[in-house]
This record gives sequence, structure tokens and C-alpha cells, in this order.
Amino acid sequence: MSNGSGNGGGSELSKHHGDSTLLMEAASGTDVGGSNGSGGNGDGGGSNRRWRVGRSEATRRVPVRRVDLDEVVQVLNRARSGDFAARVPVASDPVMVELGMRVNDLVAMNERMQNELERVGRAVGQEGRINERAALSGAGGGWQSSVEAVNGLVDDLMRPTTEVARVLDAVAKGDLTRKMALTIEGQPVKGEYLRIGTTVNEMVDQLSSFTDEVTRVAREVGTEGRLGGQADVRGVSGTWKDLTDNVNFMASNLTTQVRGIAKVVTAVA
Repeated sequence: MSNGSGNGGGSELSKHHGDSTLLMEAASGTDVGGSNGSGGNGDGGGSNRRWRVGRSEATRRVPVRRVDLDEVVQVLNRARSGDFAARVPVASDPVMVELGMRVNDLVAMNERMQNELERVGRAVGQEGRINERAALSGAGGGWQSSVEAVNGLVDDLMRPTTEVARVLDAVAKGDLTRKMALTIEGQPVKGEYLRIGTTVNEMVDQLSSFTDEVTRVAREVGTEGRLGGQADVRGVSGTWKDLTDNVNFMASNLTTQVRGIAKVVTAVA
């Protein structure tokens, strides 16, 4: 090529390089630098002057149309905006067919992930099926990590909820010994979970204390005849205090009436 006898090979490459049309060269044992192999020492076998591609077919150029690339870019832009319904149409160029398939696979995986997250969110959040979990068949790497992260989030949300339900169910059945665990699987609950757990346990404690005091006063006054007993529920307020005051008022009235009757009976006797 240095002596200009390469039949315009250099200008041919320059023309392709400057053209907006992309070309794919696939050759085996073919001199791409010059069409007749005379652009060097003339030996026709100088491998250092040849570009080879590991295929067995003859030289071919496959143009990649601009419109095909535009379709790929359009699908990627729509996917970036959250529209996973778009797909790259099948092209005639083998290179674009492969690229389109890969882009479509990527967009389809995003669409499957979106549908799965919506399904799990609806099942757990709206329908109350707390055992439902996300699954994405064929997923690996970051996809699988994302699925596991979502399922872990659902598990973390459901454990405190299950604990609250267990305690409230026990209270509804009259069992005031149950408390919400403030450590789950060896890890202490934090934030709102800790606040909810503490509130539930305080509620159970107050209800248990109130029940114990009411039972004690009723036993002392009604069964043992020890008049003047009063309930003492510490740290209560609001409705709990009102209930305690009502019990004590009832016990005081009963004590007054019994003592009045006793005086009358004593006087008559």
C-alpha cells in the first residue's frame, strides 16, 4: 500500500469509515486491505497485512440500517421511562436480530418483575394473604437479589404483625399472660415495631392489673366479708382510671349498705 499499488484499498476503507451506514466484515482467509493482494511485497501470503475474521464463509458486508438502531433506542427510552410493553421488531440483519432479542429479554424481565411486585403487593397489602411471596423464574444475579430483598421486606413486616395478632387473640380469649416479643429471631425490634410492641405489652399489663384488682376487691368484699376494700391500679389513666373509680365506688356503696343493714339488725335485736 505504501507504493500506491493497492488499487485504492486505503480510499475504500476511508470511504466506509466516513459513511453513516455501519458495515460488518466477515471473512476467512481474505485480504481486506487490497482486492488483489498486490499492495505490499506481492507475495499474496503476508498475514501481517491481512485482517481475518474467524468464520468460514466468504467476505460479506451487512448494512445496519439507521431505522433499526432507532427502534432499539426508542424501546430503551420507553423502558427507562417505565414502559415495559415495548419490544424491538425483528430485523433482517443478523446482528440487529441478536441485539433486538437481548434488548427484548431485558425489557421483558423488567416487565415480569413489575407484574410480580404488583401481585405480591396486592396479595399481602390488600387481600391479607401474608404468606404470599415474590418469585421470578430464571432470575439470577441482581434480579434474584431484588426478589429476595422484597421477600425479606415482607417477612420483616409480617413478623411484628403476626406477634400483635397472637397477643390480641390471647387477650380476647381471657389469657392475659401473653406478651409481644421484643426480639424476633435473636434481633431486637426497632423503631415503629418497638413502639407498637411496647404499647401492646403495656395494654396487656394494665388490663391484667385491673383484672387482678377487681378480682381481689370482689373476693374481699363479696366472699370474705372484709368491707372497705378498694382497687388500686397504678399508672392508669383515662378509661382505665374511670373503670377503677367505678369499681371502688360500687365497693364503697356496698360496704355502706351492708354496714347500715348491720346497724338496723343490731338495733332490732
